[in-house]
Amino acid sequence: MVPSSMTSFYNTETTIETTRSGRTTYRYEGTLDILDADRICPECSKKMHVHGGHFIKVQHLNVGGNLGYLAFKRNQLECPHCGATAMQSVPFMADHHRITKELLQYTTDLLATGTYTNKEVSEITGLGQNTVKAIDKDRLQKKYTVDGKTLIKPEQPARFLGIDEFKLHDGHRFATHIIDMLTGHILWISHGKKKQVVYDFIEHVGMEWMSNVEAIACDMNSDFQEAFEEKCPHIQPVFDYFHIVKNFNEKVVGEIRKDEQCRLKKEGNIEGAQQLKRSKYILTSSRKTLQKKDEEAREGKVISKGSELFCKEEYKRKEGYEARYDDLLKENKLLFTCDLIKETLTLAYSREDETLMMKDIEKIMDLCKESKNTHLMWFYRLLSTHFEGIIAHATYDLSSGKIEGINNKIKTLRRQGYGYPDDEYFFLKLFDLSRAKVVRNPKSHRKSD
Repeated sequence: MVPSSMTSFYNTETTIETTRSGRTTYRYEGTLDILDADRICPECSKKMHVHGGHFIKVQHLNVGGNLGYLAFKRNQLECPHCGATAMQSVPFMADHHRITKELLQYTTDLLATGTYTNKEVSEITGLGQNTVKAIDKDRLQKKYTVDGKTLIKPEQPARFLGIDEFKLHDGHRFATHIIDMLTGHILWISHGKKKQVVYDFIEHVGMEWMSNVEAIACDMNSDFQEAFEEKCPHIQPVFDYFHIVKNFNEKVVGEIRKDEQCRLKKEGNIEGAQQLKRSKYILTSSRKTLQKKDEEAREGKVISKGSELFCKEEYKRKEGYEARYDDLLKENKLLFTCDLIKETLTLAYSREDETLMMKDIEKIMDLCKESKNTHLMWFYRLLSTHFEGIIAHATYDLSSGKIEGINNKIKTLRRQGYGYPDDEYFFLKLFDLSRAKVVRNPKSHRKSD
């Protein structure tokens, strides 16, 4: 018998069927009582009579791994006085889906855990993937929007924000997200990576809410910085260590290595050019990282285990990273300058006084000017353009860790779903994903606190 929660339904016979995929299905046949409210004509309020009907199937909860559905006749009612017609109501059927409310709730609970993909939920419940997506989107719209049209405003004011763009689709299509740096919650997502994204966010939360924000962590995208400075000049942009070093390694150290390799080849110094080959990782790593790898090599750390079954040899960490790094610096003055800049950058970002950090950054800028190298001069202009935001790190210890973490979650979610052509649904999924774990008792990012 079907649980008594199925109001007005009486199970008269249960049969077992097999689906095309081989899953066992219980067919609960029965009758559905006509409620008193159904017999009242909606037009003239007089009594209606049964006038035909048809059999329908309503999918129900599984029994173990077996599917189940209810089969019954749904009557059509007609008013003999005014001719109005109406279909018999089904109290236990969910709106917009031919499933029971219990199955809808079970599916919603599975999706809310964030543990299962839509495909897995579809396999567990026996529902189609389009139905699962529709249920999940409806759940997310109720949770994060007002009437499914407007995003809800953040519940609490934020002291520190983070902003970054991420790849949405192939073909250079990007979107931008703004997060609360203390909780990691996504507060806003929008297509594009221009100033308009910031303008729309500020209009959404209001100037009163923005008055609580002290600083915002961002990358070298000047549009974001300029937009916040135009609308909210009290907010201090902060450029963290990760983005500065990333730019320095990719656009300075990497390019200098290529230029020096070409120069040595032209001069006939094949041995020197060969020494620079496959040295990008060593040159872009910190000395501390190289020392750690050498220490691991002395301890005999195994990087990859061997396998007799597949004829694979064991691979252990090799020593000599720091020694090779020192050899490269001795042979090249520009690479030695890059090493000084990296050490000074590390020291600068450990400062808690803006005056001391300013002196360190000015020292780096002097080294770049003295070298007269094209790539180092580019880095000089980068530092001078973002000078205030860089030294602000001494006051606001903001890191892009949470932003980059969310970017990784975005990539993982996209891979799990094999892409999301419905951007609205994808953005709502990201809102929910960022709130999967709540950071408790977050510490302040202001160093003076």
